[in-house]
Amino acid sequence: MDNTTTFALSQILQDTNYKLNQFSLDQISEFEKRIFIKELKSGPAAYIKCLGREKDIKLTPEEAVRQLYLDTLINKLGYPLDRIQVEYSVSFGREKKRADIVIMDKVDTQAAYIIVELKKPKLKDGKDQLKSYCNATGAPIGVWTNGESISQYHRKDPNYFEPIPDLPQANQKLSDILTERWTIADLVKKDKLVNDKLSLKTIILDMEDEVLANAGVDVFEELFKLIFTKLYDEMSSGRDKKRHLEFRNYGDTESELKEKIQALFDQAKSKWEGVFSDSDKITLTPSHLSVCVSSLQDIKLFNSNLDVVDEAFEYLISKSSKGEKGQYFTPRYVIDMAVKMLDPHEHETLIDTAAGSCGFPVHSIFHVWEKIMKDEGLDKSHLFTTEKKSPRCEDYVNNKVFAIDFDEKSVRVARTLNLIAGDGQTNVLHLNTLDWERWSDKTDDEDWQDTYHQGWKKLRKLRKSKNSDRDFKFDVLLANPPFAGDIKESRILSKYDMGKKENGKSQTKVGRDLLFIERNLDFLKPGGRMAVVLPQGRFNNSSDKHIRNYIADKCRILGVVGLHGNVFKPHTGTKTSVLLVQKWNDDEKQGDLCPKLEDYPIFFATMQEPSKDNSGEKLYVYKKDEKTGLDVPLLDNHGHLIVAHDLFNHDGLTQDGIAEAFAEFAKRENLSFAQPGKP
Repeated sequence: MDNTTTFALSQILQDTNYKLNQFSLDQISEFEKRIFIKELKSGPAAYIKCLGREKDIKLTPEEAVRQLYLDTLINKLGYPLDRIQVEYSVSFGREKKRADIVIMDKVDTQAAYIIVELKKPKLKDGKDQLKSYCNATGAPIGVWTNGESISQYHRKDPNYFEPIPDLPQANQKLSDILTERWTIADLVKKDKLVNDKLSLKTIILDMEDEVLANAGVDVFEELFKLIFTKLYDEMSSGRDKKRHLEFRNYGDTESELKEKIQALFDQAKSKWEGVFSDSDKITLTPSHLSVCVSSLQDIKLFNSNLDVVDEAFEYLISKSSKGEKGQYFTPRYVIDMAVKMLDPHEHETLIDTAAGSCGFPVHSIFHVWEKIMKDEGLDKSHLFTTEKKSPRCEDYVNNKVFAIDFDEKSVRVARTLNLIAGDGQTNVLHLNTLDWERWSDKTDDEDWQDTYHQGWKKLRKLRKSKNSDRDFKFDVLLANPPFAGDIKESRILSKYDMGKKENGKSQTKVGRDLLFIERNLDFLKPGGRMAVVLPQGRFNNSSDKHIRNYIADKCRILGVVGLHGNVFKPHTGTKTSVLLVQKWNDDEKQGDLCPKLEDYPIFFATMQEPSKDNSGEKLYVYKKDEKTGLDVPLLDNHGHLIVAHDLFNHDGLTQDGIAEAFAEFAKRENLSFAQPGKP
C-alpha cells in the first residue's frame, strides 16, 4: 500500500555526510512533495519516482542528492531526458562500474559528455572516482557533488582536470563558459566559496594533489605569488568596476596565459613593494599554471573578513616552518574576542610582537575602522575590500599599527595584508623580538633597510629611550607568542629577569613564552594593556607560581579566558588561555590610567563551545529551516558560514558571549580604556 505524503528529508540525511545546502529551499520543498511511503515487510520506507529512470526508487541520502541534482540538470540547465542516463555502465577491462549520472553528447549520442559522481561524500575520493570514469569514457566534463559542495572540471588530458566556473547549459558549448568575460560584480555573484560551499583550503589541497606536488617547485612561493597576484587583480577591478578581471583563463593558450599572469604579478610587485624581489618570476610550467589559475579564478579573496585568504596562508606557512617553533596561527574568532575585549582606539599605538600572518593587527585595524566609519557616517560595508579607505583609516594603519616576527615567510604574508590595508604602506618588520640587543645587525643592513626602513623609522620614535631598543611606549599589545622550545643562549637570558632564579643565579634555559611575557611588558607604556595566548599550565602549575607573581607585580590582571582544547587543532592539542593585563602606572602624569592596587576583582571565563571537532575541522552554527525541517547553516550578512563558539556575538546573529561579559565587567570596574571619552 502506498501513501502519498510530504516527508522531511532531514530524517533521511540524519547522521550522514550528505547535506543539501547546495540546493534552494524551493527545490527541496518541491522535492519533498514527490516523496511517498511504501509499506514493506521491514516497515514503512520513503520512495520517489526517479526523474531519469521513470520508476520508483527507495530514498537513501545519496539518492536524495542524485534526484535533486537531476532536477538541476533538467529544469535549470535544460538538458532533455533523452540525453540523461542514470547508473550508466562504465567498462574497466572485464570489470564494470556504474556512474551515477551521465549526460550524453548532443551529436554523438553514444558518447559520454558529462559524468556526475556523488557516491563519495569527500572531494578527494569523489574526484579520483570521477577521473577514472572520465578517462574510461573520454567524457570532457566531470562533476562531483555531495549536496553541500560541488566541483566541476574540464578534462584537459588524463592527468589534468581543470576546474570550470559552471556547467554549460544544454544550448551552450564548453567554450562559451570559458570565454565569458568577468568583472568584479560577476565574481561577487558567482563566488565558488559562497555558491558551491567550498573552502579555499579544500581547493588548495585539490590543486596540490593535482599538479603542485609533482611540479618541482616551492609550493609556498608559487601559491603565494598566485594569491598575491589575484588580490591585486581583484583590487584593480574593485576600483574600476568596468575593468575585466585578468586572473582568468578566457580560452587563452597555456603560454599566452602564463605571459598574462606574469605581467599581472609584475604590476602587483610594483604596487605592493617589499614582499617579492624585482627579479621574482612565476616558475610553474604553463600547463601547471593553467590548472592553478582555473582553480583560483572563481574565488573572491577580498571579503568581509580575512578568513578566506588567511586559511590559505595558514596552510601554506604550516607546510614550511611554522609549527617547528611552536608558533601556530590563532583562529580568527579568538583574535576577534581579544580585540573586542581590549577595544583599541584610533589615537592609540598597537603592536603584535609575534605576528605570524598579522591576524591581531589586521583585525584591530578592522575594529578601529568600524569606529571611524561610524563617526564619519559611512556604512562599514566589507572591511577587507577593494575600495579605497578614508584618509583617517589609512593614517591609522600607517602611523599606529606595528608588527614584528622572526619568520621571514610569515613577515611577507603579514606585509601583504597590511600593504593592502595601508594602501601601499606597512610597519611590519622582520626582527627577532626576544634578541633586541642584536636588532642593529638587521637594521644596519642595506638590503633590510630597502624593505623595512619606513616602518623602522616610525618604530624608533616610540622608543622610551632614544638609543635603546628594549623599552617602548605602546598603548596596546596583542600576541600569540611561540609556546614550544626553550631559550638556552646565556647572552640573551642574562638580559631578562626571567633568566634568573629566585636566588639571583642565572638559569640555563627558559621557556620561550616566558621571555615573551617579560619582553611584551617592555613594549607597553604605563597603563598600556595586553592580551596574550599562553599554555594553560602557566596559570595553574605550582612550579610556575613565580611567573604569576612576576606578572601580578608588573600589572593588573584584568582577566583570564580558558580556550577549548580543540581551538589550535590540528596543529596542537595544547590547552591554552588568553591572559589580559594592564601595566601598573608608575608615572604620576598618567596616574588615572592604572594606579597600583593590592586587591581587585579579576574576570574569569571558560569557552564552552569547542569551535572545532577533534580533528581540527571547524564546526559551524546551524539553524532549522521552518519550511523543510532541515538543519541549514547560519550565514552572516556576506554569505559566510559562522563558526560555533561562545566568545562573542557574531554581528548580532548569535548570542552574547565572553567579550560582551568582559565589556560589562570593564565598565563596572571603571577600567580606563572602557570609559567613554577616555584613552
